[in-house]
Amino acid sequence: MDAAAAAGVVVASVDHLKARKGAFRIALIPPEVLRALNGGLLETVNLNEFMALELPQLARSVAGHVGLDAASERLVDTIAMLGAFKPMQRHTHIARALYDLTALHAERDAVAHRLATHTSDVARCWAAQWVTLSGLPLPAQLDAVRRFAADPHFGVREIAWMAVRDAVIASLDEALALLQPWVLDADPNIRRFPSELTRPRGVWCAQIEALKAEPWRALPLIEPLRADGSRYVQNSVANWLNDASKSQGEWVEELCKRWVAESDIGATRYIAKRALRTLAKGP
Repeated sequence: MDAAAAAGVVVASVDHLKARKGAFRIALIPPEVLRALNGGLLETVNLNEFMALELPQLARSVAGHVGLDAASERLVDTIAMLGAFKPMQRHTHIARALYDLTALHAERDAVAHRLATHTSDVARCWAAQWVTLSGLPLPAQLDAVRRFAADPHFGVREIAWMAVRDAVIASLDEALALLQPWVLDADPNIRRFPSELTRPRGVWCAQIEALKAEPWRALPLIEPLRADGSRYVQNSVANWLNDASKSQGEWVEELCKRWVAESDIGATRYIAKRALRTLAKGP
């Protein structure tokens, strides 16, 4: 049962919209799709749909679905100030408002579960951001974020690693140890998570200066992935090493040479080639 149904919300079927490929321009998104997205009844399928969202409407819809008061002063004030912030910051403010409202709710665990399992990928992203707000110690944060790291939607998986990035940087050695079992998991989404989370440079996030200087500290995480059968994981490992090559190029070159010598298969050769792409361009 999804969050809307759990909250007793009667909704029209959107099953016929789920197999869409997604418009290649925002202006071409069908009105029916936009209504379903803003109503929290449908996942986004591409960046255009994500950028087209009317966040105030979606926030009110989701709040009602999970059992929160969509007309509460806390949420209304947050919605009113969204225009003053950059797009991704708006999501952070909505997540915090929902978090604060849930903390005061008599059935906060049930509300949290509804948000974490909501039909809308954006709502689940907000739930993932709650991990950052929780104040939990690192082991508990990683336990809490795991469900989002395994989420079927690519957007939720990206927010998952962003949610714990700062905590990992603050306790790097502990994080590297805690994440080692993850790279052995049967789920490629879980295996990818430690690699993407600890990328020395990363994208839209704080850099990990310790791993830019000493990338070999993360070998227990990336070494087991050197011949991973998932292209999703392979790309992440290659990007990790490409990040490292910008500050420790010789080490990355030697590592890739060893990997290919010890595991001369397509997956490893693919990772090595992509890992060396910046070095191959030369100065």
